[in-house]
Amino acid sequence: MSVNAVTSNQVNVSVDAKGGLERSMTVRVPTAEIEQEVGIRLAKVGKTVRLKGFRPGKVPAKVLRQHYGGQVRKEVVGDVIRSSLAQALAQENLNAAGGPSIELLNEGDDSHFSYRATFEIYPEIALGGFDEISIEAPRVQVGEADVDSVIEKLREQRAHWHAVERKAVSGDRVVVDFNGTISGEPFEGGEGKDVTIVVGGGQVIEDFDKALKGLAASQSRSVKVKFPKDYPVEALAGKKAVFEITVKRVEEKHLPELNDAFAKEFAVEDGGLAKLRDEVRANMQRELAARKKSVEKRRVLDGLLEANPLDVPKALVEDEVAAMQANAMRQLRIEDPEKAPPRGSFREGAKRRVALALLMQEIIRRRDIKVDTTRVDERVNELAAAYEQPQLAARQYRASRELMAQLESGVLEDQVVEALLAEARTIEKPMSFQEFMQ
Repeated sequence: MSVNAVTSNQVNVSVDAKGGLERSMTVRVPTAEIEQEVGIRLAKVGKTVRLKGFRPGKVPAKVLRQHYGGQVRKEVVGDVIRSSLAQALAQENLNAAGGPSIELLNEGDDSHFSYRATFEIYPEIALGGFDEISIEAPRVQVGEADVDSVIEKLREQRAHWHAVERKAVSGDRVVVDFNGTISGEPFEGGEGKDVTIVVGGGQVIEDFDKALKGLAASQSRSVKVKFPKDYPVEALAGKKAVFEITVKRVEEKHLPELNDAFAKEFAVEDGGLAKLRDEVRANMQRELAARKKSVEKRRVLDGLLEANPLDVPKALVEDEVAAMQANAMRQLRIEDPEKAPPRGSFREGAKRRVALALLMQEIIRRRDIKVDTTRVDERVNELAAAYEQPQLAARQYRASRELMAQLESGVLEDQVVEALLAEARTIEKPMSFQEFMQ
């Protein structure tokens, strides 16, 4: 059955501000208009409906009402609520945030159909204080010592171990067997065979680690160990144990020499170590630029929120909570809704996101900021470059409205942040590369 829109020229509206952003609106529509629309729709039904004993188009109106009156009235009332609500909101100049809850009213007046709609409205946004935003901008450079540090980490990744005939010292690697008991009884997880441990590396609890120093291959030692009170295995937390440890092998770490052969291990075929250092520096500078951009963005958005405190509609916050929870489930590969992270853990983040979205939308509207299509194209090409067939990947990105909408939204957000940064007061703070990146 087709459903037509129902409009009324006689909608009576009264609005009650319940506090904050919540509004309660009572809407009254003449009953005669509803009855007229019911009659019109029943007449349309009568032209095509088939009922036993009647020819098509000859079913009496009374019979039509008996068979279809309830269904048609329900559809008409639903249409009346939708159309009159839209009309009432426009009439009262109210912008509802999220769907309203509807309560049908019985006011003892047969001449009018009445209902109450309860909803939240979008907050009024004054916007301002951009010049009051003060952000601390890190001033960081990649120095030679920073490059040296990364090169050393690369050497650590290529380290190899040689067995030695001496006692273990901090930094050595030992291969051990052990058996542990608590009050003379073995416990789960207390036995190990051919376990590799770096002495002083923090891989085992402190008492056990200390006992490894000074032991050579084939030597054994009995050691008392106390598990920390915050030990992750609850049954062992705070307990005292005795471990019998036997060292089977002591190994010394050897780092590769810094030469052209070392550089080739990182796909540097020409230019040797100097070229590797250049590539490491370039990569560090890219990481630094990305980190600075992220930090400055976070700080300028914090400043925007502080300068423009905002009540946000609960309905929008709950929608954002649901979206954040669903995203977390996808990342954690959780399919069972009962195992989903609790909604409460996302609420503060959701409030921030909603408030920032409303503020940024208002900035975009007032300043008439348009998305920079050149930057969108650049972003597509950057993402596509990670695939084996970049041109194909770029075409697939551009063919997806959803993906392009996300990219355009991100670029537009960057444009707003840059506009805010241009007006904010910036305080430079010199920092080392290591301090800033950590």
